[in-house]
Amino acid sequence: MKKVFGVVLAFFVSFSSEAQLFSFLNGKEKPKEEMLLLDRGVQISTTAAVNNMYNFNFYAAEQEYKWLKVKYPEHPLGDFLLGLNEWWKIVPDTKQTGFDDQCHAYMDEAIDKADDMFDRNKKNKEAAFFLSAAYAIKGRLYAEREKWVKAAWAGKQAMKYLDYSRGEENINPELLFGDGVYNYYSKWIHENYKSLKPLLTFFRKGDKNLGIKQLENVANNAFYSRMEARYFLIQIYASENQPAKSLMMARQMHGLYPNNSFFHRYVARNSFALGRLEEAEIYANELMQRLEEKKYGYGDNDGRYGAYILAYVNQHYKRNNTQAKFYYTKCINYSLSNDTKESGYYVASNLALGKLAITENDNKAAVEYFAEVLKNSDKKSSSYIEAKKALSDLTKKLKAQKKGRK
Repeated sequence: MKKVFGVVLAFFVSFSSEAQLFSFLNGKEKPKEEMLLLDRGVQISTTAAVNNMYNFNFYAAEQEYKWLKVKYPEHPLGDFLLGLNEWWKIVPDTKQTGFDDQCHAYMDEAIDKADDMFDRNKKNKEAAFFLSAAYAIKGRLYAEREKWVKAAWAGKQAMKYLDYSRGEENINPELLFGDGVYNYYSKWIHENYKSLKPLLTFFRKGDKNLGIKQLENVANNAFYSRMEARYFLIQIYASENQPAKSLMMARQMHGLYPNNSFFHRYVARNSFALGRLEEAEIYANELMQRLEEKKYGYGDNDGRYGAYILAYVNQHYKRNNTQAKFYYTKCINYSLSNDTKESGYYVASNLALGKLAITENDNKAAVEYFAEVLKNSDKKSSSYIEAKKALSDLTKKLKAQKKGRK
């Protein structure tokens, strides 16, 4: 519970900061002094590098970011973008810690350089933007690692410099991004985590519908924040029971960034949710192939999705129970490896294997599968109720058979 709040709070801070930082890049705001972020050449090179980052071409992005660092050694831009590149290496699997130190190191460098700029001129909003954004990324990473004291301190620093960076009241699509994320998720937390309501009294109230509209505005009209808005909308549409919208946007993003496992995963997931089984099977096979090729960004999480979809298709569409059992078992193994036993895919795979075991008169295996469902699902869920009934029926059947043999 604490982790949910810490991570989402860090998201509020960081994306609000990044959205305001990028609002300078499109040239819509008029600064009082010349800023590096308004340099057209920097805009072009940064855009190309960011596109490489989204497509998980991290080396190509890193070379461009290092060029900025060498050309402008006293400016925080290069270090900040290099740190952001490290953060995106973590995004596919936030449990891996191998990139943490480098991410923090780059962000610390950006903070030192921005701090020097800020000391020279307290009205330097560019410096305040970098300070706010860099502290926010550090806070997000600390929250992922459940280092709450450090996360809280970094978040406090980010908020402080975010206040310094304000001043222009003209809202543009870039600035709307941070507001959209905050409006949606502050309300979402209020609805889904009742125990956090007392903590939310310290923040202004959100509006989910307004947040979605703001993010849609950004997704359609912004330049630098467009892809981040789409990243969030794909997830929001899915959680708001709008899989068709989520699928359409995920398809677009997968087409733009075919090496990005997140967008790939959501194309498969939403196709499956909409009953487009042939399409879902294609994407699921691609996920499994990327896993076999050990392509960066593809891991156990993608395996859970791909294996379950292929298991379901084989069982209910192709009537191939042998292959279905193979993929259900793979889904379970991926879930165990990824520590996601309470996920729907893990529970559903055990339930399906339990049913298949009954048809094959493998009662011992069926009992074990159903017991696993009961251990890892909510008592009010349909999976729990179904497994409990199946286990009860099987127990009665076995007792009857034992009695008949006496």
